[in-house]
Amino acid sequence: MIEEEVILVNEQDEAIGTMPKMEAHEKAILHRAFSVFVMNDEGKIMLQQRAAHKYHSPLLWTNTCCSHQRLGEKNIEAGKRRLQEEMGFVTELKELFSFIYKAPFDNGLTEHELDHVMIGNYNGAPEINEEEVAAWKWMTPAAIREDMMKFPENYTAWFKIIFEKFYDYFIQNLKVT
Repeated sequence: MIEEEVILVNEQDEAIGTMPKMEAHEKAILHRAFSVFVMNDEGKIMLQQRAAHKYHSPLLWTNTCCSHQRLGEKNIEAGKRRLQEEMGFVTELKELFSFIYKAPFDNGLTEHELDHVMIGNYNGAPEINEEEVAAWKWMTPAAIREDMMKFPENYTAWFKIIFEKFYDYFIQNLKVT
């Protein structure tokens, strides 16, 4: 199996090359990524629990899906592709913001990403890919924030970083709690 490559970027999100995904995580090299948040009409966010065999952050809760863009793939296209691959459905997505973060893991790998955060709306149940996802659930942003304060060890490092930005977006723009 050919290892997936990530797009290396500078701080202005300009592509400067590619590298195998694992190597980029071993060397903590800045690369392009995306995180998708899907909400329903009740204002709840669909969370996923990562599969048990994932090479980092297994069985932790996180946003609906996330991954890396492929060379030549636009952000929204990448988000829709991965949503289908992980959660078994596609919906329209809108990009909210992007930011850079760096999160080291216990296994020696580091996520150093310029992350494009997207939102979509969906009211059905997903058909999860069990190779990627162990479980899923709907939660309000307020319930997530409360649970994250009580049990931060149950959530991925990047989700905790993104969620604070995401929560502020909702408070300022959508008036959802």
